[in-house]
Amino acid sequence: MFAYIFRRILYAIPILIGVNLITFMLFFMVNGPDDMARAQLGAKQVSPQMIQAWKEQRGYDKPLFINHKEEGFSMLSETLFVKESLKLFSFDFGISDSNRNIASDIQERMGPSLAIALPTFMIALITNISLALLLVLFRGSILDGSMMILAVMIMSISGLFYIIAGQVLFSKIWHWVPISGYESGWGGISFIILPVMIGVFAGIGSGVRWYRSIFLEQINQDYVRTARAKGLSELRVLFVHVLRNGMLPILTGVVVVIPTLFMGSLIMESFFGIPGLGSYTIDAISSQDFAIVKAMVFLGSMLYIVGLILTDISYTLFDPRVKL
Repeated sequence: MFAYIFRRILYAIPILIGVNLITFMLFFMVNGPDDMARAQLGAKQVSPQMIQAWKEQRGYDKPLFINHKEEGFSMLSETLFVKESLKLFSFDFGISDSNRNIASDIQERMGPSLAIALPTFMIALITNISLALLLVLFRGSILDGSMMILAVMIMSISGLFYIIAGQVLFSKIWHWVPISGYESGWGGISFIILPVMIGVFAGIGSGVRWYRSIFLEQINQDYVRTARAKGLSELRVLFVHVLRNGMLPILTGVVVVIPTLFMGSLIMESFFGIPGLGSYTIDAISSQDFAIVKAMVFLGSMLYIVGLILTDISYTLFDPRVKL
């Protein structure tokens, strides 16, 4: 297993380099270092000396990919792409273009993101699986058909509608919860109730349909007919045998999502004024802060790769037939 994990880590290196390269190309195709300097300095009359000093302070004065002033390997190593990539791989995110420590910001904002993402993930997982098993139990009935129509309707509506409707209904009209904001500790529960509710409800349509299809695929297998022949009740067949054998496809989606919970929700955090990593990324894109954008893209890619490795490892725990 250790050899497998080591190989997957080696495979991840070129993937992260490629993601970082694409980020560099997309960002600098839109805004060059001079444009970034003008945007950050914010002065109406910015002199070339001020722009050059800003670029030198942040290392943006180097060529992007090829340094023709150098010779040999230094033509590639003494470039902005290589310098910034080496910092990322050593988890040195540096200073943002607005002179803030990115690593400290990530550590500070990770808590609010997890405060929203973890309850949403756990409640949605339990709710979706339970409802899917219930529909499989009453498969082919009016309840099953009605719930499938409702699930498609929920999926067809944009998540922005649920956010705006929830804020208007629960905050402006009924005044049950604050419309936005965040507070750490137990006093902040009132601020996260509405985002969690909306997150669970917005994903219930796709979640129930997906889990239902997984369980329906298992319900006609030979082991299910054997369990029924032994006199087991339908509830025991579903919640013990079908659920356990349906864990492999469920793990594919669940374990991959867990590392990405740290990144937060871009839309949810922005609309509810939650100071998490999602709103942090949106603000960086709006202000054209390339240092934060590349750090967040790199961190998100790395966490996704970790999720894939954890998925493969979890397969061996739930299915002894799977060997790494």
